[in-house]
Amino acid sequence: MTAPRLSIHDRMVELADTSRCRLLAALERQELTVGELAAALQLPQSTVSRHLRILADQDWVSSRAEGSSRWYRRNPLLDADMLGLWELVRGAMANTPAALQDDARIDAVIATRRSVTQAFFATASAEWDALRTDMFGARADLAATFALLDPDLVVGDLGCGTGSLSAALAPHVGHVHAIDASPAMLDAAATRLGAFDNVSVTEGTLEALPLETGVLDVALLTLVLHHVADPARALREVHRVLRPAGRLLITDMRPHTHERYREQMGHVWLGFSEAVLSAWLHEAGFDRVRYVPIPVDAEASGPALFSCTAVAMPRPLMVV
Repeated sequence: MTAPRLSIHDRMVELADTSRCRLLAALERQELTVGELAAALQLPQSTVSRHLRILADQDWVSSRAEGSSRWYRRNPLLDADMLGLWELVRGAMANTPAALQDDARIDAVIATRRSVTQAFFATASAEWDALRTDMFGARADLAATFALLDPDLVVGDLGCGTGSLSAALAPHVGHVHAIDASPAMLDAAATRLGAFDNVSVTEGTLEALPLETGVLDVALLTLVLHHVADPARALREVHRVLRPAGRLLITDMRPHTHERYREQMGHVWLGFSEAVLSAWLHEAGFDRVRYVPIPVDAEASGPALFSCTAVAMPRPLMVV
């Protein structure tokens, strides 16, 4: 059963107390806790709590819990009568000495919040990276950047391995084609990616991709090109499956001298220089090539990496 609507006279009674009006004015400006309100208005916390209870019971304020704290603000959904009455009261309070004092102390409360944060970072800066990694993982910041992608993109994770990158991309794009030449890798990828209905896992090589022409918006080659016997041919095939103006991102090793990788890990190429890769890409039909060395991770044991982006130029028309 709906509670009867209070008359404007009842509402006037609720705002007849100066402290309640000061509380409402403060909470209209800023979401605050009981302790912050007590400091800003120079009232005992018990008094603040009592008045907040009255205001909350009559829908003047709303609150939310956060951990052990409760945050209050003026109800943004006041009905027309309440809003009209509050605007009248607020106008009468504006620029009075008491209101100006309250505003100044609210500014001080907010400044205290900032100083607590600043004090933490002043002492934690040396350990901040390790602390954030311990709390959120090594590169939570990079994972979040996938949300910048167009949600309708069709992406090819070409040489997907066990599917870790496809799994990171899938929540943010329209479809992911996860392709790899290794049946064992694909088995692991299929297990990891089984929960996604927008990922297809397919066996295939970079030199003969199992995709129609022009189906991809984005192609990713992540630490795979050094395994390919004929990179130039593979890049021509990637160009085929990209739509005109589609984008390619290659992540791989810069030139290095670790010959043992050939036998230990099946590497065919000991990294790629900017000059060699750029020439292959232009010959394959790409433009706007950008090769950027990736900063070395001090804890990594392998060679330094690079990222290289390129844009697929339109395919030439066939003359009959």
